[in-house]
Amino acid sequence: MVVRLPSAREYSAQVEKENRWLPRLAPLLPLEIPRPLAIGDPSVEYPLKWGVYRWIEGQTATAERINDMCDVAARLAGFLIALHRIDTAGGPAPGAHNFHRGGSLAVYDAEARGAITLLGGDIDVARARRTWETALESKWIKAPVWVHGDIAPGNLLLVDGRLNAVIDFGSMAIGDPACDLSIAWTLFRGESRHLFRQTLGLHEQIWARGRAWTLWKALIVAAKLAQTNAIEMQRPLEVIEEVLAEYR
Repeated sequence: MVVRLPSAREYSAQVEKENRWLPRLAPLLPLEIPRPLAIGDPSVEYPLKWGVYRWIEGQTATAERINDMCDVAARLAGFLIALHRIDTAGGPAPGAHNFHRGGSLAVYDAEARGAITLLGGDIDVARARRTWETALESKWIKAPVWVHGDIAPGNLLLVDGRLNAVIDFGSMAIGDPACDLSIAWTLFRGESRHLFRQTLGLHEQIWARGRAWTLWKALIVAAKLAQTNAIEMQRPLEVIEEVLAEYR
């Protein structure tokens, strides 16, 4: 088993959300996901609700650990397709509980623009603004679908170099699936990125918003590190370059 204790009060609602919804999602998904076992009550020793889950074997995904990046891309795309097909009745709408994943990018407009200005000496400011503004011009107009909210290498588990599980559904909600596309730029490259996109078969406007979600996160991380760690700052700058290279 594994015990998960939220590190801040704003994460505490995620425990009950996972406990309610993960057992309903699990039978309909092609990869393993966490299985909640119990919820712990607040106490003098720890002031928030906390969760107990079944342990899932595996290693977090890195390029070095993956045997076949295209296989991971295909399996992850299949997982997201299955997730999008699950009935959303009663599902949680985006909001503060999941940092608005699945909701509107406009929530982070001022933050993104501020980071672009701050990083003016390190990025293509004009292209970053156009990428961001293009995404803001579109929105999800179909019925909401389930979104994981944080599809990142650290939440993908490998067994023998193959994708086996997706973990940490604390940011899940129902809404716009664009927020789950960031992995296309943070992990996949070239053929694997193309395969991921082709398999999902989503409209270009969704990918434009996916680029913007990726850009926003990389911008705020890079802006924070600009004042503290120039070496660590290079990783989010690389992600920004990957995103902006695709903007037409």
